[in-house]
Amino acid sequence: MNNRLFNKMISGFVEAKKYRAGKKTKMRVSRVAFEPVSMRPAEIRRIRTRLRFSQPEFAEFLCTRVGTLRSWEQGSRKPQSSALRLLAIAKEKPALLLQRRD
Repeated sequence: MNNRLFNKMISGFVEAKKYRAGKKTKMRVSRVAFEPVSMRPAEIRRIRTRLRFSQPEFAEFLCTRVGTLRSWEQGSRKPQSSALRLLAIAKEKPALLLQRRD
């Protein structure tokens, strides 16, 4: 990392600290409201099968355990908000998540 980039990062942290303390800063802040996401068990299963993942593969993809995914698909548990967001992206824009990052 070069010095210029490092100094910009430090400057950003200083500005964020001032903002958090309620002090005036040069920082711009945008607040974004997100609609709550909910998903039925059959919908989660449909997303997985459309992506051609097995349960173990999809669980790994979502960074969760197979048992957790299975319980979502059976309806005994509901995914947390971060998992729901990822599932919503997988449903709407699967290619975005399946891009390789070499």
